[in-house]
Amino acid sequence: MARLFSFTTMMDHGYRYFFSYSGLRSVSKDLGDGTIMHCWIPRTYKPSKPNLLLLHGFGANAMWQYADLLYHFTPKFNVYVPDLLFFGGSFTTRPERSESFQAKCVMKMMCDEFGVKRMSLVGISYGGFVGYNICLQFPEAVERIAVCCSGICLEEKDMKNGLFRVSDLEEAERILLAQTPEKLKELIKFSFAKPIKGIPNYFLSDFISAMCSDYVKEKRELIQSILNDRLYSKVPKIDQPTLILWGDKDQIFPLTLGERLQRHLGDNARLAVIANAGHAVNFEKPKEFAKHLKDFLYDESFASYSTFSSFYSCKEDELR
Repeated sequence: MARLFSFTTMMDHGYRYFFSYSGLRSVSKDLGDGTIMHCWIPRTYKPSKPNLLLLHGFGANAMWQYADLLYHFTPKFNVYVPDLLFFGGSFTTRPERSESFQAKCVMKMMCDEFGVKRMSLVGISYGGFVGYNICLQFPEAVERIAVCCSGICLEEKDMKNGLFRVSDLEEAERILLAQTPEKLKELIKFSFAKPIKGIPNYFLSDFISAMCSDYVKEKRELIQSILNDRLYSKVPKIDQPTLILWGDKDQIFPLTLGERLQRHLGDNARLAVIANAGHAVNFEKPKEFAKHLKDFLYDESFASYSTFSSFYSCKEDELR
């Protein structure tokens, strides 16, 4: 029997209204070869503003991860928020599952469909993998990038060597692609430093049914593609000024991976660590998260990011 009321669907409609209220509109573009990408774009494009591309991680869709950040950036930027392939309204019938293919599709949409040739970029978790690849493939298009809790410098052997809380890729997939309330509770526990407790199974089942039941096989293949034959030594360097933003208690992509990426990029990158935050740092500490992004993206001079690197923690009382 179908549910008469879905809290998740109601929330999704609320996010859709908020994105529209924030000056964005929903469009879908046929990129050919069986690939459709959905994106929120400025209702009115303003040439005087710089462009900002926001890439989401694994989860419901782009709206759920960026709704709390929109108002920080829409006054300053022409903001673009796509659903990556197999999330929200985006999909492909092609067999490719790499972040390289995701990057090509995003940029085909941005350049060919929207005429956006130059932008700054924020990538959360899986979106960081895609954003990093955009910097590699289209270096002239990206002014600067913020990589948030994204294990770009992980290696396939890290799982066997005990870096992660799970030692098995299949178990990681079952948690990240939760299909039962029990697995979703595990994902919440892994994602937050202080996870919410006591969520009724009804709400968890409703969320899974509405947001997590489509393209499960394809999403599993996306995860496998990230880890397959990945070596830290083979990760190419990017030249764009880079902010590496992390929660200090991240259990999905531990902070060690952020430190690796900063060492890998050297003086061109800056590592900022938010205290008492897990992988879902954008939800758990939204004020600190937004402050770091604004300090980086609003900075008219790249000098402070290209000439030195630093490591520091940000606490709530520093923002008051």
